[in-house]
Amino acid sequence: MKRLQLLLLLMVALATGCAAQPSGKPAAVKPHAAAPAIKPWLLPEQRANHDKYYARRATHFGYLPVGSDDIIMLGNSLTDGAEFHELLNNPHVKNRGIVGDIVQGLIDRLDPIVDGHPSKIFILCGVNDVSHDVGADSIARAMEKLIVLIKQRSPQTRIYLQSMLPFNNDVQLWKYLKDREHVVVEGNALLEQVARRQGATWINLYPLFDDGTGRLKAEYTNDGLHLMGAGYIVWRDAIAPYVAE
Repeated sequence: MKRLQLLLLLMVALATGCAAQPSGKPAAVKPHAAAPAIKPWLLPEQRANHDKYYARRATHFGYLPVGSDDIIMLGNSLTDGAEFHELLNNPHVKNRGIVGDIVQGLIDRLDPIVDGHPSKIFILCGVNDVSHDVGADSIARAMEKLIVLIKQRSPQTRIYLQSMLPFNNDVQLWKYLKDREHVVVEGNALLEQVARRQGATWINLYPLFDDGTGRLKAEYTNDGLHLMGAGYIVWRDAIAPYVAE
């Protein structure tokens, strides 16, 4: 009888141990929010390749979690091109930049971000709007709409609005930005007003990248628009105190 009881106990122990072991299969991935509708805002000749990239990036973000300790970098190709979590040595910093995006594009894909109620959002966007012949006042209105939405959906999130950077058509001609330098300057003046009006922190990056003639410093770019490594160091140093506060 004792042997039978011991055998039964052993069988129960083995069964319990097996049930506690992992199956070897990864847990099912549940999207943090529904993937946003894809509305790329690119020039027609760019769309063949970039639409696919935009879709990959935006739907990927729809499946990535955002938490209340996270710091979101939201923007266009300038943001997309940086490894901010490494630059800032902060694992809570998450990149949500996409090449070619405009302010309305940020609005369209905002849900997966604000649903997570991040601690901070840093926004830099607008130069692609300028290349679409959008005026400074329209850029500012769209940006104010974006900030209001963030405030409504995630009131505890601190918002940091960064100025547009200059570009440099002497390094490489961007024909849709030709003679549009003044729109960036005018737009930044209006964006600063938006930040003040909405209680967002204004970060004026423009003077750090201006060569004194309204152009992006040539040493920070190899195509007149996007940043090389040294440019990202300047950007990092400018925002690091705000990330840490």
